[in-house]
Amino acid sequence: MVPSETSLKNLDLTLLAQRLGRLCKQLELEVTAAESCTGGGIASAITGVAGSSDYFTTGYVTYANAAKTRLLGVPEATLAEHGAVSEAVVNAMVVGACRESGAGLAVAVSGVAGPDGGSDTKPVGTVWLAWGDTAVQEAECFHFPGDRQAVREQAVRQALVGLVARLNEREKASKTNQP
Repeated sequence: MVPSETSLKNLDLTLLAQRLGRLCKQLELEVTAAESCTGGGIASAITGVAGSSDYFTTGYVTYANAAKTRLLGVPEATLAEHGAVSEAVVNAMVVGACRESGAGLAVAVSGVAGPDGGSDTKPVGTVWLAWGDTAVQEAECFHFPGDRQAVREQAVRQALVGLVARLNEREKASKTNQP
């Protein structure tokens, strides 16, 4: 589920976080976040809901590459070859976050929020997000418009949308597999 730019801006973070919490409790699943350009915004949105400690116990803000390596085990070679804003890095962040926290689902984000730091291949607004666990990850690249704050807010919303979508899939699968 990828909302349009207009609908993404209109999604209420609190409602998304509450839906995430209900699904985590139903599925008895813990989630975690490994963040770079959002600087803890995803964790803040999730923990803004009372009772979130039942399903969100650990989050990682790994703004610097050294932190990605030290805290999440992202290989230095992967960072050197692909750059921090890449599919390979966010996938490795998901794996590391799940491994280190014990969570069953993670979201990872790395991007160029601006106003500086963009390039021809990765302009300001380029954000990679990944969702998954230690076995399977799904990553997607987004190009969010606006200033630094707008890019970060859209990334947080998209991260939550992706978590909710994946938990909805797991919920449907669990109902299908019931006797």
